[in-house]
Amino acid sequence: MTSDNTPQPARSRAIDTYDALTAEQIEAVLGLLAAAARNDGQQAVSEQGRLQLRGAARDGVAHLLLTVDGELVGYAQLEDTDPVEPPAAELVVHPSRRGQGHGRALGSALLAASGKRLRAWAHGGHSAARHLAQVLGMTLFRELRQLRRPLDGLDLPEPVLPDGVTVRAFVPGQDDTAWLAVNAAAFAHHPEQGSLTQRDLADREAEPWFDPAGFFLAERNGELVGFHWTKVHAADGLGEVYVVGVRPDAQGGGLGKSLTTIGLRYLAGRGLPTAMLYVDADNSAAVSVYERLGFTTYETDLMYRTET
Repeated sequence: MTSDNTPQPARSRAIDTYDALTAEQIEAVLGLLAAAARNDGQQAVSEQGRLQLRGAARDGVAHLLLTVDGELVGYAQLEDTDPVEPPAAELVVHPSRRGQGHGRALGSALLAASGKRLRAWAHGGHSAARHLAQVLGMTLFRELRQLRRPLDGLDLPEPVLPDGVTVRAFVPGQDDTAWLAVNAAAFAHHPEQGSLTQRDLADREAEPWFDPAGFFLAERNGELVGFHWTKVHAADGLGEVYVVGVRPDAQGGGLGKSLTTIGLRYLAGRGLPTAMLYVDADNSAAVSVYERLGFTTYETDLMYRTET
């Protein structure tokens, strides 16, 4: 969520809501997001949100376009798919059009669309976004940290897998169903990761960065018990610990740490200078594991929510 400061009149401003966007609208939104990313130093809309921009309508997902005299100035996405939690939103205003009340207008539209039950991300936690959350009556709810560590000269011991566990690469089409089941079990507490569907997985498999060679599956007696999916951001020289998951009945034996080490060694072998990952600040066990592996906090994303 990125925003602005003191609102000013904008008589020609319009906010329209769509279930799906046209190719022309998608191109305009992606251009807006690119301009904001260059200015802010990070994306204002998550990977999942950017994937949901494309293609046909998705249940529970709405796109809000804010225009002034027909020019796209702001964008927001509202996702209402969690059966328990309030709808989640991300929003952005073009850097050249901030300070004119557009962020507040989008935020107010999101509040109205969600029945004043809303969660909103502020990627990077910038002061303007924090101020907007306060103006909208939202309070801090979640802190997501991006951690990084150098991969140059990586010196991690050979991973020791639990008895009976072997590791192989993911096979698209063959492993999809089993992986989705283990992912859902491992992240049952996580509203975004744990709810991934076959369509979400297929979207990622279709991305240019997808490489099954860096998607590691741990098996015991032919059953999937854990995984480490890595991701390469080639343009940025970054290797990402994209997601590590262990089935609940296989946790506590060091499998997660071993899978993390396998992935880091793979990324280092690709010649990438830096590794990154995201972890919730209140997940003290995971934070501790990653800090022992040499990771430190690089930046923080904040989620705000209305009082319920």
